[in-house]
Amino acid sequence: MKTTRILVTAVLIAGCGLALPAARAQAPGITRSELQRHDLSVAGREVVQVRVDFAPGVVAPKHSHSGEEIVYALEGLLEYRLDGNPPVTLKAGEVLFIAAGTIHEVRNVGSSNAAELATYVVEKGKPLVVVVK
Repeated sequence: MKTTRILVTAVLIAGCGLALPAARAQAPGITRSELQRHDLSVAGREVVQVRVDFAPGVVAPKHSHSGEEIVYALEGLLEYRLDGNPPVTLKAGEVLFIAAGTIHEVRNVGSSNAAELATYVVEKGKPLVVVVK
């Protein structure tokens, strides 16, 4: 019985330790919900699919990813600023490809909530989002 309690406590502590970095990565007004994560047939790569919800006026600050990002706008109006390119605004049903390592930011420019389905093909074991200071 004592061993079971120790194991349960260890699992809870480990789970909290994994949840904290994810919670810190969330900017206020942005909710990231991981939908799936799978290894690919390419060694060292994985695909991660995430729903990202943005409150009105919220900005996801400049960041990059260790691989490609394919964006599908689900609702609202999202403006993407990719370094070296003019801004691109997506409405529901529109898509955007962001090359690996491209520094970018996203802003909800609409008056209601906005959401995207982000599909990442990234290096396994690396952070999904790297904020640029």
